[in-house]
Amino acid sequence: MDTKKLSLRLEKAASYVQPGARLADIGSDHAYLPCALAAAGRIESAIAGEIIEGPFQIATKQVERLGLQKMVTVRLGDGLTIIDPESDQLTAITICGMGGALIASILEEGKQLKKLTGKERLILQPNKDEAELRTWLVKHGYQMMHEALLEESGKLYEIMVAEKANFLPVVATEADIAFGFHLRKEKSPLFIKKWQNELAKNTQILADLSKSATEQSAKMNCFKARIDNIEELLR
Repeated sequence: MDTKKLSLRLEKAASYVQPGARLADIGSDHAYLPCALAAAGRIESAIAGEIIEGPFQIATKQVERLGLQKMVTVRLGDGLTIIDPESDQLTAITICGMGGALIASILEEGKQLKKLTGKERLILQPNKDEAELRTWLVKHGYQMMHEALLEESGKLYEIMVAEKANFLPVVATEADIAFGFHLRKEKSPLFIKKWQNELAKNTQILADLSKSATEQSAKMNCFKARIDNIEELLR
């Protein structure tokens, strides 16, 4: 297996894993990502983490089938609890295919349990709630190194690559959090498409709220502000 066998979003995430990395892939989905990188000789070692017994067994068989047991270890457990920072010496963590709020909660628990050393590059692919994930990263001193937006099977996906800024403060505007540090500056065609879709969706929600007999002023003002921000972004 190589990265060409991965889905487009996982292939893009894999491209940000540093050569020779010691990787942990959380919520590993059959261990596809770590197996692809190990088979290509691009990493030193990998941990594939699964929280449910069934996927854990499937991932274990996948690693065995490919003969990658010396490079890829499959572990059963919740989020970053499977990591031993002292012995694993991780340099990269990938978490792909979950909501941004869930990814943030996994990182927060890992931080509380002292599973994060700050030496790991975080490569994250949230399916939604990207702003919530960016908020967590900024709050905890992570600098956004790269952002990517791609389309697969008619759905748009964001990928974030963050590293601990150490002694430098991380400064972020509301626009950085809402729309991305790099993405909003690049304004690629996919970025414009995404936010045009969001504008249409929010405009429809506001129209529906305005038809309601119930007092909705606070909620309507929230959507009006969001629409104004998106329109400003797209100008």
